[in-house]
Amino acid sequence: MFDVLRKSFKTGCLTEKLPARDETANQVGEACRKEISRLFGKSLAVRMVDVGSCNGCELEMHAANNGFYDIERFGIHFVASPRHADLLLVTGPVSRHMQEALIRTYNATPDPKVVIAMGDCAACGGEFGISYASCGAVSNVIPVDAVIRGCPPTPVQLLQGILEVLRKK
Repeated sequence: MFDVLRKSFKTGCLTEKLPARDETANQVGEACRKEISRLFGKSLAVRMVDVGSCNGCELEMHAANNGFYDIERFGIHFVASPRHADLLLVTGPVSRHMQEALIRTYNATPDPKVVIAMGDCAACGGEFGISYASCGAVSNVIPVDAVIRGCPPTPVQLLQGILEVLRKK
């Protein structure tokens, strides 16, 4: 055991230094907090729906929720049920197998519901388009309030998209 400790002290830290916190994320997040307070009271409940994505957008959503960006400090949290959601965040081109599930999720979300299509695939179908296996864009299946472009969009772009749609309400 002492050999392992000695080796650790001798080798030192091999990881990258933590980057400086992005002030844009803080500014946009604080603006989101104000809009959330105006519209919803204390918090915004988000239900994420993956309808056929490559998981790139999901990785960025998880990054937005990690300790570095920590969107929960702005009052944005993810929920497990659409019945508890204020906002549906949909990723990927809508596969034919997920079309009915997306419609049911949309119908289960209480009014006033907000829908955001996150990523290029959700916005226009991406490289998949409309085919025998894909309905294409989310807007082909359910009404969409906002689109966040990017492949995948960054956590800051996600916050900016949420802020944009909240300001329209």
